[in-house]
Amino acid sequence: MNVDFDLVKKYNVPGPRYTSYPTALQFREDVPVAELFRVMREDIASCGNEVSLYVHIPFCKKLCWYCGCTNVPAGEGEAAGDRYLDALEKEIAQKKSALGLELVVRQLHFGGGTPSALSPAQIDRLSAMLHEAFCFAEDSEISVEIDPRTATPEIVAAFRRLGCSRASLGVQDLDPKVQIAIHRVQPEKMVRDTVALLREQGFSSVNFDLIYGLPFQTEKSYARTLDGVLALSPDRLSVFSYAHVPWIKPQQKLLEKAGAFPSPDEKLGILKSVIERLTRSGYVYIGMDHFAKEDDELAHALRERRLQRNFEGYSTHAGLPILGLGMSSISQSARSFSQNEKTLDGYEALVGAGTTPVVKGLILTDEDCRRREIIMRVMCDLQLDFAAMGEKLGGIDFEKSYARELEKLRPLAEDGLVEFRDGGLLVTQTGRLFIRNIAMAFDAYFLPSAAGMRHSKTV
Repeated sequence: MNVDFDLVKKYNVPGPRYTSYPTALQFREDVPVAELFRVMREDIASCGNEVSLYVHIPFCKKLCWYCGCTNVPAGEGEAAGDRYLDALEKEIAQKKSALGLELVVRQLHFGGGTPSALSPAQIDRLSAMLHEAFCFAEDSEISVEIDPRTATPEIVAAFRRLGCSRASLGVQDLDPKVQIAIHRVQPEKMVRDTVALLREQGFSSVNFDLIYGLPFQTEKSYARTLDGVLALSPDRLSVFSYAHVPWIKPQQKLLEKAGAFPSPDEKLGILKSVIERLTRSGYVYIGMDHFAKEDDELAHALRERRLQRNFEGYSTHAGLPILGLGMSSISQSARSFSQNEKTLDGYEALVGAGTTPVVKGLILTDEDCRRREIIMRVMCDLQLDFAAMGEKLGGIDFEKSYARELEKLRPLAEDGLVEFRDGGLLVTQTGRLFIRNIAMAFDAYFLPSAAGMRHSKTV
């Protein structure tokens, strides 16, 4: 796949990532929590009581200066983790009571923060809590985010006992100079040893997260990182563009003193080399910043048009309702979103007082649901069949109902990002890189004038 620098410069504007639609910016504090649970209960029941669980573990042993995640310092050793697990146990009971359903877990993901900041005993306790509260499907998929700096054999073994078979490693960059600048030092040997440990323990999928646009990165240095990464043969790769938002994440100001960021042209050069190198090396470009081996489930789902998208990115189980647990976590169903309190003290206080920690949410309108389906199919299928989509959306005339949105895409067609043909829309190979820009045409809430302080750039 070739990358056109001129097109990147033209279309690299702030825009949503569409892990949800409507995006979290539309969540409101005035939606009654009881109504959110009522709608979610109905949606889960319509799915046979099957759910995907997301458990947020916020603790980090050290703060990475580039990070945009919701996290807190581990600070107090195991005491903070024990208090958090106490709160999680109460939240599980509260949400189960509010939903009034016996839930079947088909997918479970531990995110953060750093799930591997928990001790083995705490991981075992968390496992017991979850397995006591929920019924797990025999083929449930359980995954965890791992920091190589905390991936001891004991911790990896504890997550394996819990049932984890997929792990995502925060690699970011293998260059020592870059690692020092971003306050995340993990030598290449540490990453290599962690991969070997995970595979020895029976993890069937090992995935890497990388970031480009960090201080001291160059095309040449990143090529060396890719050499090391490809030698370890991860099953999936997420290669994120660094989003510098110090007004949201103040620690990112430290990066401004750490060293020079790559120039816009240098950053685009890194992106170009990543896409070309990975696709030449047998990885399928799933979309946006995701790559997977040709025999990976995500690649199969892309080819078979079964791909979905949710808060965890591209998935094969994203059609399931998500029950979020822990501070800042988001629950999602066909017609609702609900988000927990974002601060640790606030979360623990609400749960401790016997109140569910949901502080904002949204109940979707019928039009929200229609536009979500359109955006989902554009981002996952890379095409739209107008007649089929119109039928799916209730027997409407799609081209007539969304004429204004399709007209917004005409300039993108002139630039070769999409093609109008045979009563449909096709995202071109070039257009895959700009999939967020294409989806934005169908977003009824997006305001370009207000996007700069709210969203990362699309490329």
